[in-house]
Amino acid sequence: MKDAGLFDLTGKVAIVTGGNGGLGRAMAQGLAEAGANIVIAARSADKNAKAAEEVQALGVKALPVKADVTLEEDVRAMVRQAMEVFGRVDILVNNVGVLYRKQPEELSLEEWNSVLRVNLDSAFLCSREVYPHMKRVGGGKIINIASTASLFGSDSAASYSTSKGGMLQLARSLALAWAKDNIQVNAILPGWFMTEMTADLHKRNPQRARAITQRIPAGRWGSPLELRGVVVFLASPASSYVTGAAIAVDGGYTSGLRPLS
Repeated sequence: MKDAGLFDLTGKVAIVTGGNGGLGRAMAQGLAEAGANIVIAARSADKNAKAAEEVQALGVKALPVKADVTLEEDVRAMVRQAMEVFGRVDILVNNVGVLYRKQPEELSLEEWNSVLRVNLDSAFLCSREVYPHMKRVGGGKIINIASTASLFGSDSAASYSTSKGGMLQLARSLALAWAKDNIQVNAILPGWFMTEMTADLHKRNPQRARAITQRIPAGRWGSPLELRGVVVFLASPASSYVTGAAIAVDGGYTSGLRPLS
């Protein structure tokens, strides 16, 4: 048993939505490395099982749960399974997300609603469902994976930036509502990371990908592994007085204007 410390999550239970790939997978592994048991919640049972095996190899327990977190009944079942197996929920990472790259006039209403359901509605549903369980054990941590798009508009991804702006405001609103229950709610704003979601951009529009790289002061795109530190911080006792905050992890992208060379 590790000694208790500021960043120690031993004995805690974390639900990570969309935790079977990309940023979610890396964050689930980071939380596991800090000692947390992990619930991997996503729609692909096969990918969930593989991600859970990787987490268990780090010496903690993992529960793969097939769930569509846009559906209330699936969210209830997900949390119920977590409680049946682990008896508690201490950490929720609202990470699941989708993106349509289209001009606003080309978006159908169904596409618009789909992005808001997956990115924003799911964060609300999952947060609402874990709330009583966190309150019962004296507190908890909710982390919304928003985006630097929470701060900027996007001509080619209006529904995505709108949903991510909503996730940021949801985090702030829940932080206000649940501070009395010792539940800290914060948002992480990832910048440009190399994931399955962004790989298509490099192939489809390499010129734009290069322009984005030039705009990043660090001079490169991030690795999903570089989100592990901040998610552990926000999930741990080290952030006990941090709530309603938005932390950009973006290589300096949102720090200011940077001319393209």
